[in-house]
Amino acid sequence: MLLTLLFAAIAAIAWALMKNHHTGFKSVGTAEFAEVIKDTTVQLVDVRTPMEYAEGHLHGAILIDVKDSTFLPKAKATLSQDHPVAVYCRSGRRSATAASQLVKAGFEVFNLKGGILAWQAEEREVVKD
Repeated sequence: MLLTLLFAAIAAIAWALMKNHHTGFKSVGTAEFAEVIKDTTVQLVDVRTPMEYAEGHLHGAILIDVKDSTFLPKAKATLSQDHPVAVYCRSGRRSATAASQLVKAGFEVFNLKGGILAWQAEEREVVKD
């Protein structure tokens, strides 16, 4: 009985931790992300490296590299907390990290699940400047 209760408690804690892993931002698929960024007040941010950005990015995206040690100060200086932020990276991992940091800083954030790879797999538009 004690072992069953212990297992149930561990399972409940693990579930709560997993549930709260992305608390504060919404990870969405490409179709929903496309709808989100149609809103001209949404701030679209590519959090990849400058080299990755140069290879192709979503139209209207600004580059703020999440791997740069000044990511959060740059984001705070560039973005408005009055409008949602939509972030993406290559596969969705770095943008989830960026989204977490931005949420903690007071932004409303949408993250592209699967990143630009998922976007391109559906043959959605990517531009080069």
